[in-house]
Amino acid sequence: MTEGRDPNITIGVVIVAFHSQPVLENCLVSLAASNHASLKIVVCDNASPDASADVVRRWAAESPFVANTGTGKDGGFLEVSLEEGLTFDGRDLPACTLLKSSTNLGFAGGVNAGLKLLRQDPEVSLFWVLNPDTEVPAETASIYASKAVAGDVGLMGGRIIYREAPNRVQSDGGRVGRWSGICRNVNQGVDPGEADPPAGDSLDFLMGANIVASRAFLDQAGLMQEDYFLYYEEVDWAFRRGHLPLDFIPEAYVYHHGGTAIGTGNTNRRASPFANYFNYRNRMWFVARFKAGVLPFAYAISMAKVLKLILQGGLDEAWAAFCGLNQLPPPPDIAAKISPDAAERAFGRKSK
Repeated sequence: MTEGRDPNITIGVVIVAFHSQPVLENCLVSLAASNHASLKIVVCDNASPDASADVVRRWAAESPFVANTGTGKDGGFLEVSLEEGLTFDGRDLPACTLLKSSTNLGFAGGVNAGLKLLRQDPEVSLFWVLNPDTEVPAETASIYASKAVAGDVGLMGGRIIYREAPNRVQSDGGRVGRWSGICRNVNQGVDPGEADPPAGDSLDFLMGANIVASRAFLDQAGLMQEDYFLYYEEVDWAFRRGHLPLDFIPEAYVYHHGGTAIGTGNTNRRASPFANYFNYRNRMWFVARFKAGVLPFAYAISMAKVLKLILQGGLDEAWAAFCGLNQLPPPPDIAAKISPDAAERAFGRKSK
């Protein structure tokens, strides 16, 4: 084990890869440079049509992190097909596992596959969901481990900073509009040096690009809700935490490219029609589950947002948002972005 790592805190890291070839290696390299916590990394390749899986294989073959810290029966790296099942001798989990899915499971489906695998390892006490387009400072994992040593942990996360604009915060956690169900990132666009960190108990959720769950949280909340496919999964997850705390740790920050696969809006672009379809659709599902009494207000406010998009000239974005909001099938160009074998999962009826 590398000098300086705490043998009592092992963090299992879940990275869901889809169209992640250009950014995934930087994420893995930064993780491997972590200066404290013992890590076990699971990359769930969500049937990426690019060479994301090859990136993981090549990095694992060349990385001293994998060679020096791997304790599994197959050395420091293992490749597993999801279709072969997730029953695995957890005590032999290696430093890095590539979990291959033959279909796109969506964000929550990919996260859950990794969590199911890591949960079998009794050494893993924290479960870190991390986007493939993030880069992690060396001390971030150590800060999370220190928090777990210091006291009770439910769900925790740190500051997310735009990679392309490192003088701007993307998220210091988020809040959900009481009447609208719209999620807003705290301190978005603010200089990190000037952004006052919010108290954890003032937040409703933590952004899924950098979020850590304890075993106690998984026992309470269960896995992520998969029917969203993407967007609102981490919000739903946080709303199921019960009495467990939500902790915001600004020092545990990551840099995030943002929207590399699906066109999420960032500092210089509007959210894509693809992102809008799922965001507006899933907002109504989330509100129906947790805030059913305000559903008419949430719908009206979302319709006003659609009209605003039209006035701004975003006709494609507005139409996609309208279809999602009204639970209509997606426009053809959006449906075409999802492979036929994943279409039912992405666009079918939601779970009850």
